[in-house]
Amino acid sequence: YGNFIDDLRLYVRGGTGGMGYPRLGGEGGRGGDVWFVARERTTLKSIKERYPQKRFVAGTGANSSVKALKGEKGKDCEVHVPPGISVLSDDGTQIGELNAAGERFLAARGGLGGSLATNFVPCKGQRRIVHLDLKLIADVGLVGFPNAGKSSLLSKISQAKPEIANYAFTTVQPELGKIMYADYKQVVADLPGLIEGAHANKGMGHKFLKHIERTKQLLLVVDISGSQLSIKTRFRTAFETILLLTKELELYKEELVTKPALLAINKMDLPCAKDNLTELMKQLQNPQDFLHLLQEEIIPANTLEFKDIIPVSTYTGEGIEELKAHIRKFIDEEAEQENEEYRKKKLLLLQTSEEGQMNR
Repeated sequence: YGNFIDDLRLYVRGGTGGMGYPRLGGEGGRGGDVWFVARERTTLKSIKERYPQKRFVAGTGANSSVKALKGEKGKDCEVHVPPGISVLSDDGTQIGELNAAGERFLAARGGLGGSLATNFVPCKGQRRIVHLDLKLIADVGLVGFPNAGKSSLLSKISQAKPEIANYAFTTVQPELGKIMYADYKQVVADLPGLIEGAHANKGMGHKFLKHIERTKQLLLVVDISGSQLSIKTRFRTAFETILLLTKELELYKEELVTKPALLAINKMDLPCAKDNLTELMKQLQNPQDFLHLLQEEIIPANTLEFKDIIPVSTYTGEGIEELKAHIRKFIDEEAEQENEEYRKKKLLLLQTSEEGQMNR
């Protein structure tokens, strides 16, 4: 992402209306509007660099005159923004979103021109402070605690080169990698950092959890030997870690737990990994039988259902190709499902229009 920016605060103001013409009852033109338009190859960073003042004001409406009693509308102001944007008011309320290139959002409406209704005095345009909040739309989001090997895994399955450190800390900024397949199909993988307590905005919790919201599927990465974030925190087995990750997602937003998920069990090259895997598979098949052994605060209301569980080792390369194949299989299945739904909608529209013509 480079110098990554995922939130930008802007001032937007619609244009003021034009003056009316009382003697002849002329109406001034309406002020121009400020529009956000989603456009590919645009970033929040490029907006900030191009418009350092971060102020967007639309044109003023033309005054009414003897030559033109109806004044012309003021010039609209269009701001190109990246797709995958939520538009928030200054108090954090979502007022709109732009998910695909070409979509438009009216950010500030222009004021009415002077007319009989306004005693021929023009109105000012709408003005407000808005936040552009970027939530990346990636195919797969890697989820896991520090030292589970997420960065190593991302570098193995994609072209990303994240900084990999040998300490119990989390990725400082999100990393994005493209997984290339033999038929040139590309799948985008997003790696946000996550620590225990992320739902409560510890570390950079919310900033990274929101990236997971717009991924099509989750890929949980867990160390087979378990994890311990620091000397002060308790050791968690791989099974506990999976539950705790689920809990973090659930506490942030319940819908995240309903996303399709894969589980990559990493570090299978370690001694005792095979025995630990046998135990973990037993626990995952009947999680309810083991929940009574755990602390109540780490047990999620709903456990994640994994489409596939793939043991991997980023050190030896074991399971990496299989994992890539599973990611691709799901993406293809989802695309086929979307196509099928689109075909059904088109067919329904066609049938409805035919029935309407027959009834005439």
